[in-house]
Amino acid sequence: MSRAEMDALGWDSCDIIIVTGDAYVDHPSFGMAVIGRLLEAQGFRVGIIAQPDWTSTADFEALGAPNLFFGVAAGNMDSMINRYTADKKRRNDDAYTPGNTGDKRPDRAVIVYSQRLREAYRQVPLVIGSIEASLRRIAHYDYWSDKVRRSILIDSSADLLLYGNAERAIVALAHRLAAGEPIHTIRDLRGTAFVRKRIPDDWRVIDSTSIDVVGPVTEPTNPYVDTATAQCETKVTEADAAEPVRLIGNVADEDAQAVIRIPAYEQVRGDPALYAHASRVLHKETNPHNARPLVQAHGDRELWLNAPPIPLETDELDQVFELPYTRLPHSTYGDARIVAYEMIRHSVNIMRGCFGGCTFCSITEHEGRIIQNRSEDSIIREIEQIRDTSPAFTGVISDLGGPTANMWRLACNSREVEAKCRKLSCVFPGICKNLNTDQKPLVNLYRRARDVQGVKKVLIASGLRYDLAVQTPEYVEELVTHHVGGYLKIAPEHTEDGPLSKMMKPGIGSYEQFKAMFEKYSRAAGKKQYLIPYFIAAHPGTSDRDMVQLALWLKSNKYRADQVQTFYPSPMASATAMYHSGKNPLKRVTYKSDSMPTVKGLSQRRLHKAFLRYHDPDNWPVLRQALKKMGRADLIGSGAKHLVPARQPAKQHPVVPPGTRPFATQHNGVVKVPGRQKGASKR
Repeated sequence: MSRAEMDALGWDSCDIIIVTGDAYVDHPSFGMAVIGRLLEAQGFRVGIIAQPDWTSTADFEALGAPNLFFGVAAGNMDSMINRYTADKKRRNDDAYTPGNTGDKRPDRAVIVYSQRLREAYRQVPLVIGSIEASLRRIAHYDYWSDKVRRSILIDSSADLLLYGNAERAIVALAHRLAAGEPIHTIRDLRGTAFVRKRIPDDWRVIDSTSIDVVGPVTEPTNPYVDTATAQCETKVTEADAAEPVRLIGNVADEDAQAVIRIPAYEQVRGDPALYAHASRVLHKETNPHNARPLVQAHGDRELWLNAPPIPLETDELDQVFELPYTRLPHSTYGDARIVAYEMIRHSVNIMRGCFGGCTFCSITEHEGRIIQNRSEDSIIREIEQIRDTSPAFTGVISDLGGPTANMWRLACNSREVEAKCRKLSCVFPGICKNLNTDQKPLVNLYRRARDVQGVKKVLIASGLRYDLAVQTPEYVEELVTHHVGGYLKIAPEHTEDGPLSKMMKPGIGSYEQFKAMFEKYSRAAGKKQYLIPYFIAAHPGTSDRDMVQLALWLKSNKYRADQVQTFYPSPMASATAMYHSGKNPLKRVTYKSDSMPTVKGLSQRRLHKAFLRYHDPDNWPVLRQALKKMGRADLIGSGAKHLVPARQPAKQHPVVPPGTRPFATQHNGVVKVPGRQKGASKR
C-alpha cells in the first residue's frame, strides 16, 4: 500500500495495482483481498491503492506505474447504493470505511477512478471489475439519474471489463499480458466485456428481437426452451402458457459461433419495452454452459460480452479461500473501526451463487445460479484458523453461510439438464423436480463445526431459503436447536401473489409452514426464539391494496416492524427493468403487454412504507386518507379488525399492547425491530 512497503519487500515496481473504494481488509470476504492474494500466489507483485483522494492524481501515482495493468473496483458494493438511501438521500456513514465516515469514495467510483488513472498513466492497460462494473456491463437504468446510462466500460474508457467472480479471467489475463500479449488482442476470456469496431466476419449474428419478438405476432415463441432436454419442471406457468415452444440448437453445435445482438443503447434509452426485452434476453443468457455472447451497439462501437465464467470446482474454491490472508485490516488504519469487517471477521463463507432468482437481487447476475461449494475440510480449517489467530475470538462463529444459508451442495440432479436449462430460478414457481434439496450434508457440517475444540457457538446469519429448509425437517431441527441466537431473520418479502410473482418468491404458505416447524423445534429445545420476517415496500407489481392486505396480515400476526425496506432499483436487476419500463421481463415483452403497477412517486413510496408501519401514530393520518380514497374506510376504527384508529392521540411514547409478539429487543416496554444493516444485506 506504500512505497515504504515496496522498499521493504525489495520491489522496484508492482506488476499489478488494484484501486478500490473500500478500505483494505485482508479477508476473503473483501474482493480486493481475494484478487490480490490470488495474483500473489501466481507470482505477481500486487499493490493496493485503497480509497484514494479522487480530486487529483497524486494518490493514484503513489506506487508508480504497474508493469502489467491497473485494476479498478468500486468495492464490495455499488458506490451509488453505498452512498445513497432508497429515497436518494446521502448517507453519512460507510461500513467499509475506517471510522464509518461517508466521504471517502466518489459517486460512480469505477468511472472516477478510471478517469484519474487515464490522466496519470494513459498508456497503461486499464481493467475494471467488482459488482459495480458487473451490474453495469450493458446499457442500464440508473435510478439516481432516472435515465438509461451507457455501459460502464464505455464511460470509464477502460480496456477490459471483468464481470462476476473473475478468478479465472484475472489469472489468465495477467499471465497473457506478462507473456507480452497486447490487451487489445485478448478477446476470448469468459466473463469479460470489451469494445470492438465491428463484428468479425466468422460470427453469425442473431437479432434478439427476431427470436423474442417485441411487438404483436400471431404465434409468439420462446427460444429459451429446448424441447430435446429432459423435463426440468412440468408445471405450466402463466409465462409458459403464452409461449409455444420451438426447438433451437445448443451452443455446442450451430450456435458455437453465434452472437446475439440486443437493441442498441440508443434504442433502449428511448424505448422502455426494448429495455425490458434486452434485460430479459441478458438474463436468459446467463447459464455458462449454454450462454451465447451478446453484442450491443453504442453509437459506432460494438460492446461485446463474452459468455459468463465457468464456476470454480470445489478444490479451486478451497484454494481461493485458503490463501494466506491475515484476516485483518491493514495496519495503517490503527484502531479505527471498520464496521463491515467487524460484522464478518468471525464468519465463514461456505459457498457462492444462488439459484433462487429473486428479481430484486444482484447475486445471480454477479455470482451466477450454479452453486460453487467449498469442501467440509476446508471450512473446518478456516474455523480452526479463526480460533488460533484472531485475538478477538470468543468462541462464537458469527455465520456459516454465504449468499444463502442453505444452498450448500444443492444442485441439479442431471448435468445434462443443467447444461441446457435456461430457467431463471430452480425454486419458482415451485421447486424443480430435478433439484437435489437434501440438506443432510449441511447438518453434518454444522455438527462438525460445533465439535471444533474452542468453538462455543456457531450461528447462522445468512439469508435462509425457508421453502428449501422445510424439505429437510432434520435440517430445520438442527438449525433451530443449535444455531439460532434468539432471533432468526428470514425474508418472505410480501404476502400477496401479485408482488410475490414479480419477485419470484414463494407464497406466504411456505413461510407459515416454516414458522410452524420453527416454533415446534424451539419448544422441543426449551428455548424462546423468534422469527424476524422482512418485507419490501413499493416493489414493482405491488398495488396499494396489496399493501393493505400485508398490513392486515402483520396486525393479525401481531408483528410490528421498527424499520422497513423500500425497493431499491439496483442496476441490471429484473425488478429494475420492471420499475423503469412498466413491463414484466419474466414474460415475453410486447408493446401491447399489460403494464404493471410501479411505485415511483415519493408520496406513494412513503405510503407503502407507512402500511408496513401501520402501528406508528405518525403514519395514521396518511393511512386514514389513503384508506378512505380506496373505499376501505371500514378499516378505520378501534376494533380488532381495524387497521388504524379514527382519532390521532396526543404525542407519547408507543406502548406495546398485551399479546404483541416481541420479535427483536425490548426496552421500557417498547418493541424495537432492527432493520437490515447497510453492507450486511445479501441483496
